[in-house]
Amino acid sequence: MHGPLSPSMARGRHAARVRKRERIVSRSAAPVLGETRPPRRVILIDGGGYIARAFHAFPPLYRPDGVPVNAVYGMTIMLMRLLKEEQSAESMAMVLDTGRRTFRNDLYHAYKAHRPPLPESLAPQLALIRDGIRAFSIASVEQAGYEADDLIATYARQAVIQGANVTIFSADKDLMQLVRHGIVLWDPLKKCAMGPDQVRKTFGVAPCQVADVQALAGDPVDNVPGVPGIGVKRAAALITFFGDLESLLARVGEIPQERLRRILLSHAARARLSRALTQLKDDISVVTPLTALRRRPLDPEAVRAFLRAQAFDSLLYRFEKLLRSQCFNNF
Repeated sequence: MHGPLSPSMARGRHAARVRKRERIVSRSAAPVLGETRPPRRVILIDGGGYIARAFHAFPPLYRPDGVPVNAVYGMTIMLMRLLKEEQSAESMAMVLDTGRRTFRNDLYHAYKAHRPPLPESLAPQLALIRDGIRAFSIASVEQAGYEADDLIATYARQAVIQGANVTIFSADKDLMQLVRHGIVLWDPLKKCAMGPDQVRKTFGVAPCQVADVQALAGDPVDNVPGVPGIGVKRAAALITFFGDLESLLARVGEIPQERLRRILLSHAARARLSRALTQLKDDISVVTPLTALRRRPLDPEAVRAFLRAQAFDSLLYRFEKLLRSQCFNNF
């Protein structure tokens, strides 16, 4: 019969158990590395939406050195929850904007021109948020000249072609145009899936017609001009009847209201410009291939280092608890 362990022996056994758990975590994720078969489930995350939500969800919070980290803190909580709850996805990516001009600014100089600059306390947190995404072994993609929505559209199309089911994590209505067989929009705020029926309730048309409705109604958030005097409800009625914007403009003479005919004829170019702004590009020549979005093994030590650097002691404790419960086994 063995006597009680000395403190040093107890610490050694505890450390051995921790290392064993970490090996289990790494081995469980290892089979996905080097996979050549297409993924069965892909998660694409609207990074800008997640960052904004994290920033506004928490009051000002600072590290001991004075660096603001409230958005980093909120984002870290969401990343931990994401990895805990979404273990069936074989590919996952946080899709971000570069923050620079895109091709839409070349089409229309006033596109998003009225948007205020980033809050002063958020700007220095963006690099830390990217560090956190890497620490949690989640792929992060962005590409100059395009918005995150265009990258999401491209990856979603590529994944569906390969037979995958795609879930887009976003509350952005602009992404509703992507919903179709194999692509679902998950609203993280309302915690509900947005399929074709939900898109119809919002825009009054099928997902493939959303960009046409937005082209007519405009979008004040992105400064898309649209056609004067036409709101979402009337736009939906017109697109439902004529099918799409080009058919509407080609058959505008069939509209009985003279004033509406005149407005559409005089603002046809504006409507087409708005259509070019609202339609997401799903054929980008992406720098980061879909295969690079494969899940990677979670590196517990990288997560620990990140959490310690931000002085997130409570989140470090929560992370260790999740490791002990083996919630991250598939990662």
